[in-house]
Amino acid sequence: MVEADGYILRIATKQWVEQVFNMAIYYTSARRKWKSGQTILFMHKTSKGDAVVGYGEIGNLYFIDELSEEEKLECEKHGWKKAIEFTYVKEFENPLLIKETFLKDLKLRGKYFHGLPLKKEQITSIINQAENR
Repeated sequence: MVEADGYILRIATKQWVEQVFNMAIYYTSARRKWKSGQTILFMHKTSKGDAVVGYGEIGNLYFIDELSEEEKLECEKHGWKKAIEFTYVKEFENPLLIKETFLKDLKLRGKYFHGLPLKKEQITSIINQAENR
């Protein structure tokens, strides 16, 4: 199997979307080959449908036993296993609807996008499309 250059993270709540863009950290239990330098596209459900709301580059990964007590409690509450810390995150001014991208052809919906592996060309295509509207 070919390794992914990045992934989609579908963020369930507005609060967690804000956390990603304010603190550049995301807690997850998704089992993927997360690596420093990978680009992650952030997806969230908007009033017009699922949309890519921004992206970031992975800086560090922390397992639950490396986190603060406060973070550990929050992770245990939600069943999260690790924290992904980003070197940078960028929020799009206008979210890019999935139905306006090549992702619509995958016939996936909602939570099934979470953890979807992507190649560099796919990531670049979506970022360029979102930034050049």
